[in-house]
Amino acid sequence: MSSSDDAQRALAPYGWDDDWAAAFAPYAAQGLVPGRVVRVDRGLCDVVTPFGTVRADTEFVVPRDPLKVICTGDWAAVDPDGRDPRYVRAYLPRRRSFVRSTSSKRSEGQILAANVDLVIIAVSLAVELDLGRVERFLALAWESGAQPVVVLTKADLVPDAVTLSHLVRDVETSAPGVPVLPASATTGQGLDVLAAVVAGGTSVLLGQSGAGKSTLANELLGADAQVVQAARDVDGKGRHTTTTRNLLLLPGGGALIDTPGLRGVGLWDAGSGVERVFAEIEELARGCQFHDCAHEAEPSCAVLAAVADGVLPERRLDSFRKLLRENRYIVAKTDARTRADLRREWKQKGAVGRAAQRAKRTGRI
Repeated sequence: MSSSDDAQRALAPYGWDDDWAAAFAPYAAQGLVPGRVVRVDRGLCDVVTPFGTVRADTEFVVPRDPLKVICTGDWAAVDPDGRDPRYVRAYLPRRRSFVRSTSSKRSEGQILAANVDLVIIAVSLAVELDLGRVERFLALAWESGAQPVVVLTKADLVPDAVTLSHLVRDVETSAPGVPVLPASATTGQGLDVLAAVVAGGTSVLLGQSGAGKSTLANELLGADAQVVQAARDVDGKGRHTTTTRNLLLLPGGGALIDTPGLRGVGLWDAGSGVERVFAEIEELARGCQFHDCAHEAEPSCAVLAAVADGVLPERRLDSFRKLLRENRYIVAKTDARTRADLRREWKQKGAVGRAAQRAKRTGRI
């Protein structure tokens, strides 16, 4: 049996297919070994290969661009057995990647998971719902090209069925086109449905610390693969149980990438993702008089009319504006045209403000 057959058989549970094999062919010709990165830690990574899991150095795949560093979920080309140390020589072009903006002042992009098919957003019902944060996660998820799913964890803490249905409906309103599943590791509610959703493909599990991600991961994996810590009663927040991003096989098929809790979820060039999250606003905007309507004070604005009529919640419009502003600011850091547009808008607003102040001083208004 050929080495490609060995790779297909051994790596198929991790998502290896004919397209990945074709992309790897040039590296196979060099005698390199294919594998999927299941963990990255301090310049080293664990790679599952047809011959077992190996520890490899990432020195040759550490570019200046933080979005091009090797990441959990990547398919890599690794030195064959007998090399010491072994190195990751390259990784295959990604099909999809989940990227956020870091919380640093440099506002760099950070890739959290590569080649994922499903983004599971864990939201705890132990604390008050933050719909704005849910929308932020969803924008990044849609931008990645993967299908998002929202899981409302700790549903057993909401014993009243009517209240729980209202909470689910609130999230569904903020997540058009996205499945919203209440779940509880304590009672088992919703876990069978979620297990069926994640079977096959690669899923990444995201959420804040204390959202119950590690508990959820253990339930899906059918084993205590991840350590679990209790969240603080005062605010529902927890310490980072998971400290690295780990890719693990699911018993029903497919793989799961568990991630550390995220305190900050900054957008990163997620314009189309924002539009997808606020699809109803984009649809309403087609009825506006002006094609570039900002939905602020323009005449015949269909979006503002929908807010006035109670069809569109004002909170949704406020969140839409906020995420658009944030995304434009991020894009402007690397796109000269967007940066020039923002400067022009700031100058125009400044001129209008100064004119209003002069009119006020002279008694015209």
